[in-house]
Amino acid sequence: QVQLVESGGGLVQPGGSLNLSCAVSGMEVRFAAMGWHRQAPGKQRELVATINYYGITKYADSVKGRFTISKDNAKNTVDLEMKLLEPTDTAVYYCGAGTPPAYWGQGTQVTVSS
Repeated sequence: QVQLVESGGGLVQPGGSLNLSCAVSGMEVRFAAMGWHRQAPGKQRELVATINYYGITKYADSVKGRFTISKDNAKNTVDLEMKLLEPTDTAVYYCGAGTPPAYWGQGTQVTVSS
């Protein structure tokens, strides 16, 4: 049974940083395409960043240069480093496995506010 558990969300001021982590069980992240998505209140879920089997990454234009996705094969996690956070980054962030995702985590809230 595949399970994804996100952690690391919270409240941060504009310009601040947060690191999200997605702990995966039941599959190995090094063999999978993984991604981070987010959903703001009243909006559809959107893709934030992906990393494929080869380690190639892609980002939404809104986060390029600020967010970095990576895999930790030893820990079997997928991480999202977020810098220069803006109020528009406020959302529930979800980890997904597969393209399109076949498995989802429960989400972690990120709130950017002064």
